[in-house]
Order: sequence, then structure tokens, then C-alpha cells
Amino acid sequence: GISMSSIKQVINEAVEKGKEVYEKVRQPNPIRLRDLIRQIRSAKTAAEERSVVNRECAFIRLTFREEDSVWRCRNVAKLLYIHMLGYPAHFGQMECLKLIASPRFTDKRIGYLGAMLLLDERQDVHLLITNSLKNDLNSSTQFVQGLALCTLAAIASPEMSRDLAGEVERLLKSSNAYIRKKAAVCALRIICKVPELMEMFLPATRSLLTEKNHGVLITGVTLITKMCEQSKDTLSHFKKIVPNLVRILKSLIMAGYSPEHDVQGVSDPFLQVKLLRLLRLLGRGDGDASETMNDILAQVATNTESSKNVGNAILYETVLAIMDIKSESGLRDADISIRRRSMELCFALVNSANIRSMMKELIVFMEKAEPEFKAVCSSKCVTAAEKYSPTVRWHIDTLLKVVNAAGNHVPDDVVASTIQLICEAQSEQAYTVKELWKHLSIANLDLQPLVQVATWCIGEYGDLLLNSEEVKVSEKELIRVYHQILWSSQCSMITKEYALTSFMKLSSRVQSESNAIQQIVSSFGSHIHIELQQRGIEYNQLFLKHSNLRAPLLERMPPFEGSRLRATQSLVPDGGGTIPNGIDQSSEQESLTSTNANESKALLDLLGGIDSMVVSEPLSITPVQPPKTSHLSDLTSNLNSDLITTNSSSLSMGINSNIMDILGSLDTSNSSAPIVPQPTIPNPPRDLNLLDGLLNNSIGQPPPALSATTGLALNNIHTMNNFDLPIMNSVPVNNMLNSVPATNGIITSPVDNMIPLSTKSETSVGIPKMTAYDKNGIRITMSFDRADTSTIINMTALNSSSAHITEFLFQAAVPKSIQLQLLTPSSSTMSPNATLSQVIKITNPNKVALRMRIRLSWKSGGSVVQDQIELNNFPVEVCQ
Repeated sequence: GISMSSIKQVINEAVEKGKEVYEKVRQPNPIRLRDLIRQIRSAKTAAEERSVVNRECAFIRLTFREEDSVWRCRNVAKLLYIHMLGYPAHFGQMECLKLIASPRFTDKRIGYLGAMLLLDERQDVHLLITNSLKNDLNSSTQFVQGLALCTLAAIASPEMSRDLAGEVERLLKSSNAYIRKKAAVCALRIICKVPELMEMFLPATRSLLTEKNHGVLITGVTLITKMCEQSKDTLSHFKKIVPNLVRILKSLIMAGYSPEHDVQGVSDPFLQVKLLRLLRLLGRGDGDASETMNDILAQVATNTESSKNVGNAILYETVLAIMDIKSESGLRDADISIRRRSMELCFALVNSANIRSMMKELIVFMEKAEPEFKAVCSSKCVTAAEKYSPTVRWHIDTLLKVVNAAGNHVPDDVVASTIQLICEAQSEQAYTVKELWKHLSIANLDLQPLVQVATWCIGEYGDLLLNSEEVKVSEKELIRVYHQILWSSQCSMITKEYALTSFMKLSSRVQSESNAIQQIVSSFGSHIHIELQQRGIEYNQLFLKHSNLRAPLLERMPPFEGSRLRATQSLVPDGGGTIPNGIDQSSEQESLTSTNANESKALLDLLGGIDSMVVSEPLSITPVQPPKTSHLSDLTSNLNSDLITTNSSSLSMGINSNIMDILGSLDTSNSSAPIVPQPTIPNPPRDLNLLDGLLNNSIGQPPPALSATTGLALNNIHTMNNFDLPIMNSVPVNNMLNSVPATNGIITSPVDNMIPLSTKSETSVGIPKMTAYDKNGIRITMSFDRADTSTIINMTALNSSSAHITEFLFQAAVPKSIQLQLLTPSSSTMSPNATLSQVIKITNPNKVALRMRIRLSWKSGGSVVQDQIELNNFPVEVCQ
């Protein structure tokens, strides 16, 4: 029978089980993933978010302790979301393994996802998943096999790869495209971890290219690319598939619209990019393979739309393939349109990362390109190097290579940019002059731009070359090379002008061969070419009459101001508008530099502070009519100067309006008096000495000084017949004028003084002198002469102090109805009790009362003194 004890035991067990069921039923169900996401997103602070996460993690841990939890899948999903937010979730690793072992697909899906996120090959626990992976790889359900393949491709270690490589290779031959593409990705991971297993996959991999499914194709191409990168033998093996790859790429290009693969009108750009990368790898160094893909690369380069990002990605890979393969395609294609397109693509793709390799290819292309390519390509190379150059020395070397490669088809802007870069890079000038000497001493004289750059650089920095310890160059050797250039029939006149000016500069840098240089320079005084003849005559004067000026005049050029590039210049312009080197087809009008708003601002700065005074009529600032300048005007031999000459007609109404906006507060009446045009000054006789203008203002050549900036002319520029000669600021004006007599403050010439003969008359009698200024140790007096149509004011400044005065500057402005010319002063320095003089020419056609605003500045005792006054007490005879 049944004893009472056994009955009690059964009852107790039933009660305990009832309690367990009651506890389970009483516990609330875990919240769903969407509810957890909502709670976390609704948290207003980081602390509140951490509180929600910690509370949920504690509940998940408690649930994981149960052996058979019906909520494991939901809890692991929530834990993965928490892991994605950056919170620790390692305690869920074993639960992922339990889900993977579950027969339910929904559990496996979350389990494998958790394994890919929470496990990696550095943790031993991932080895426990190997058996589950092997079982699932042999599953009859393709989706289970797919989960296992994706997980293996994500976390496979070398040990796991060796254990499961056979299963992956079997699935790679599957007839199911869904399985094959995932098996290819898994095989890619395996050969990266264990390269010796590569041979196992070779037969199955080649068959992937026959698949029409794009997913299989893109994974197969990626797998083959990795194999070729890791093994040269495999690379040789797969060169046989180049025709298959070309056929696939051609079908993509020629295919019509396919909604499944279309991206912004381009058919599967991802597959095209993968194919181009593999073709580049297979064609590198192989002529046969390169020729096979030659046509298709040309088609891609010409037919792909470049206005969209997907098109640019394809074109980028195309250009890289063109550059790498051993073929005549791209920049080396026989079709000129393809080469032009490839060149434009190269410049469009240049950046700071690839500038070295791209520039190297472009220079090689330029050496063999047709003349129509060289001019445009060299200009764009200069622009690209300016924008992306990694170092100054690389920049200089590149520009020299560009000039050398483009030959005589280099535009003027390339030569000018190269010279300006050398001038600015002071630390590299010694290196550059040595490199250019190597080119010049052995170069073919047919390369005119290179000779021009070399002669300019040697002329400026010849002393660095002669004193170099690395390159031994004698003065006689320098003279021999220059003699060869100057008398060569191969060199153009422009090049000889460069060389002659450079040779002249060398005369102040050599020690013992100055006489030899003088003999060669003077021989050009009878040259048949007028420009060279003029240079020869004028330069020879610097050896004879004006030898004391030769050294300061021939000093080094200061660094150029401004950018070497136009601000709006693009790397891919239309290529138009370039000027061949040495040939200027623009008219004389177009070559003149127009006055801009910045110049008007500079003038206004000189008259600052005048808005606080009131006069009855507006003031005008009238420039002096400057001489026309030759395009070979300065000692830098056709280099663009920063000096800007402005005549009265070039001051536009807009600029006058800007000036009057500042000076308008002086106007208290509406004067309608017209502006009288500047009288024309006759040209000087041609028999005058061509260098007289250096030391005086000859007839018809008033100095290029604006009335608002008088005193700057002689410090910056001296008139030299028909061209301007820059003077270094370190040359004192009074030193250059110490032998020139002055009468009434007017610097005389061998012919006459500054006043034109046609307007000169006897000194007017009865017009009293006036003292215009007398304080701060400066006394300024004015005497007056009458001419036919104007009044000449002779201004004399006396230094009544005991200090030495330097940088004396006299500026003036008059009402708009009056014309004003301020001629060059006799000096800018005054010793104690010394004087300087300046001529002021007034034209007053309306006979209005003369008023003048004067501004003075000078240095005395190390300090700068400035003052400003208004004169309205001129003698009445001056206005008649």
C-alpha cells in the first residue's frame, strides 16, 4: 500500500511546483525592443538614459539566469541595441551561442547577429560556435546557410578558417546565386586569414564571372582582385580573364535603363568601379592585356557623364587605369579627342594626395604631346603645382620641368610664374640658380623659355652661383655662355633682351670681368634690332657717364607682390586666351593697366583728415600726364612690374566720385566749372642723350607723379627716355642729383628746364612772394611766374632747425575747377639751413580764387612730423 509519508512527499512537490508557476505568472513580461527604444529616446539627460539602461540590463541579467527562458530572443535583441549605444554587453555572449543552437530560425537570426557584434577572433569563446556554424552550413535551408556564411565572413579566425574552408568551397559551387555571393565574401575572409588556402578556391572563383547576377559578379571580382594582390602567380593566372572582364564592362556601358541597378542614370557604378580596379591590376606591365582593354577604357572615358558623383567615381578609376596600364590609351592614345579628354580629367582629379604622381605623368605626356596641348597643359600644371605643391623645392623643380617639357610652346604666364616663385623663395635661390646653370650650360638654345628663366635667375643671383662650393663656375665661363646666347641665331630677340639685361646685372656681381661685359654690351649699340640697340646704348651709359648709379640700379629685385595665379583661374578652363611666349598680340590700349578703386583709396589715404575743414568748392586730385612706357621698359627684361602709371584720362568718373565722397564735405557751393584737360606736352628732340632723364626732367617728360603723391616719383622711378627704370629706395635722391644745377627749384637739363618752351615767358614782375608755412623748423615760401595759360609757383622749403630732415614730402589739392601739377622736388633731405625746391604748375581757366590744401610730412631726429594747412591768401595777380 501507499504510506502516508509518500503521499505527503507528492503533495509537497505539487505545492512547490505550484509556487514556481505562480511566481512566473506573477512576474511581468519583459518590455519589447520598441518600448525600450522609446524610453531611451525620451530620456532628457544622459544620467536619465543611463538609469534606464542600467535598470534594463539588471532585468536582462536576472532573466539570463533561468535555464529555459522564453524571452531570451527578445532580451538579446534589446542587449544588442544597448551595445550599439556604447554600453557594455559582454555578459550576453553565451546567450547568443544558445540562440544559435536553437532550431528556430528567429532565434538563430538574433543569435548570429549577436555573435557578429559581441564576438571576435581575439576571444576564445568564439571557438565554441564552430560546430554550430558547420551544422548550419550543411543546412537544407538557404537562409540558415546564409546566416552562417555571413557570420563566418565577419568573425572567422585562422583556426576557424581551416576548419570550415572545405564547406565554404563547396557552397561556392552552389547553383543558388544567393548562397554563391555570400560564399565568395566568406572565401575573401578566409584567404586573408590563411593565404595558403587560396588555391582551393581558384577553380570555383573563375566560374563566378559567368554569372549574370550582379551580386555574384561584384563579389567574384572583389575576390579575384584580392587574390591577384596577394600572389603574383595568381595574377598571371587571371590575366586570361581580361576579355571576359572587358565584355562585362562593355555590357554595363551599352546596357539600357535597368531599375534594379541604375544609380543616377549610370548602370551599376559599383560593379564598374570594381571591374576597372581589376583591369588596372591585370594590365599593369602587360602589353597584351593592356591592348585588350584599350578600347573599353577609351569608351568609358568619353561616354561617362561627369556632372554627377557616380560618373566622377568611374572616371577617377578610369584615369588611374589609363595611367597604370602599359598601353597607348588615355594620354597616350592615338585619338586626339581621347587625349584631350584624359588630360582634362587628370587636372580635374589632381589633389594634394596625388599631386606628385599625377604631375609626373603629365610632364611625360607633355614631352611628347602636340604643340596644341603643350601651351594649355603647361599653364594648368603651373596652376595645379601652385595649389597643391607639398614643398617649395618640389614646386620649383616641377615648374622647371614643365618649362623644359613644353619647350617653345610655354605661354608667358608660365615663364612669369616661374620667375616670381624663384624671386619669392629666398631660401631656395642658391639651389635654383645652380640647377638653372646646369640647364643653361648644356641646354639646347632652341628652348627659349628655359633660357629666359635661366638668364633672369643668373642675372639676379649670379653672386650665389659664383660663390657656390658645390658648383664651380668661373666668371669667364659665365661670359662665354652669355656671349653664345647673345650672338646665337637660334635665340629669339625676346630671349636676347632677357640675356642682355641679365648680363648687365652680372656686371655688378662679378669681380674682374666687368670690362669684358662692357665691351659686349656696348657692341649692341649698333645692333640692327631697335630694342637691343636702345638697351646697348643706355646700358653702356651706366659704365661711362653714370657709373656711380650702376650698382644701386642693378640690385636684386625685391619679392613680387600678389599671387602668381589669377584668383578665378580653374584647373580645367577652356584653354583659350593664352599668349605664346614672346608674342603679344594685344593692342597698346589693351596693354595699359587701368586705374582701380584701390588706387583711389591710396590717394585718399594721403589726404586723410580733410573732412573736418570747410571750403566753398570741392577739391580734385589731378595727376600728371606720364610718358608712355615701352613694353621693354625696365631692367627686368619684359617682366611685369608692380609700378602702375596713370594718366589723367584714365581716372574714371567712378573713382572721382569715390574721391569726392571723402572730399565732398568741403563743398559749400555748386560749382559747375568744367575740368580743363591737361595740356599736351611736346615730345623731346630725338638727339637728346637717352639717359638724361635719369638725372633731370627733359622736355615733354614730366615725372610720373600724382599731385596727391608728389615726392614719390624720384624715390620710386626715374624717367629714362621712353621707358621707366626702377630705382631702389635705398638710393638717396640728393646723391643722384648732387651734380645737377637747379634754378628757382627747377632741375635743369642740357636743353632747358621743366617748363615747356612753348608756354614759357619772362618772370612776372610785381607778384609778391608769400610765406605759406613757418613752424616746426620748416619755412615754406612761394614765388610766382606767369606763363601764357598757367601760373608757375616755385616752392622753396628751408630747414630752420638744427636737425637733419629726411623723407620730406609736399602734397597739395586744389578746387575741382583748377588744374594742378606737382613736379619732382629737387631733393627729399635737408641739412640745417639747407633748402629744397619744387615746381607747382597751376591752370585756372575760370579765374576763380585760388585755394590750396597742403599736407607736409618729414622725419627729424628719428620721429615723423606731419602737418596740414589751407592756403587762401594767394596774391590776386595769381588768379588773373
